[in-house]
Amino acid sequence: MAAVAEMNAAIRVLIVDDDPLVRAGLAMIIGGSPELSVVGEAACGAEVPAAVEVCALMDIRMPVLDGLAATELLRARPDPPEVVVLTTFDADEYVLRALRAGASGFLLKHTPPAEILRAIVRVSAGEPILSPTVTRQLIAHVADTGAAARRQHAVRVLSLLSEREREAAVAVGRGRSNAEISGELFMSIATVKAHISRILDKLDLNNRTQIALLAHDAGLTG
Repeated sequence: MAAVAEMNAAIRVLIVDDDPLVRAGLAMIIGGSPELSVVGEAACGAEVPAAVEVCALMDIRMPVLDGLAATELLRARPDPPEVVVLTTFDADEYVLRALRAGASGFLLKHTPPAEILRAIVRVSAGEPILSPTVTRQLIAHVADTGAAARRQHAVRVLSLLSEREREAAVAVGRGRSNAEISGELFMSIATVKAHISRILDKLDLNNRTQIALLAHDAGLTG
C-alpha cells in the first residue's frame, strides 16, 4: 500500500520530443526519481493527449505541431498543465514566445540531469525555472528595440497592484522563491502565496513567469 501511495503522489510527467533517443534518455532520468513518474510520450505536439495532468516536458522543433504551438494550446485549457521547454534552441524569439505562451520553465538540453529533475519538481510546485542563459536574455530583452512600449505597458499594468503585491511581483521577477520572498518582505509563506494568486487574477496571467516578464519589462528587477 505504501508503494501505491508513493506512486499516486509522484509528479506525473509527459515527455514530448521527436527524437526517440532523447525521449528514452529523459524517461530513464525521470524514472529514476522517486518524486516523478513518466505517464506518456509524444513525438510531436499533435500527439499530446487530451489529458495532461501535471507537467509536460516539451521540445521546440518538432514536425506537424511544434512545441511552442503545443504549449499555447496546453496553457489555453481550462485546467492547464505546467510546461517546461527543454530544447537546444535558446534564440530570443523562442524563449520569449514560450514564456509568453505560459511555459513555466525554459532549459537547454545540455542542462545536467539533476537540474532537470529539480526544475520539474519546482515548476510543479508553482515556481518557474530558467537556465542562467535564459535569465541573461530576459535582462537584455528589456533594452531591445521594443523596450519603451513594453515598459510603458508593464508599468501601467503593475500600477493595478497594491504596494505589497507590487513588491511581491518584483521579487518574483528577481527569481525569488516563496520562502525567499517571505524572508525579504517579512510575511508568511501563506501570505506570499495569497499575494501571488491575487496578482495572477488581477493581471489575468497564467503563471509566475509572466509576472517576472512584466517586472523585467517595467525595469524593476535591476
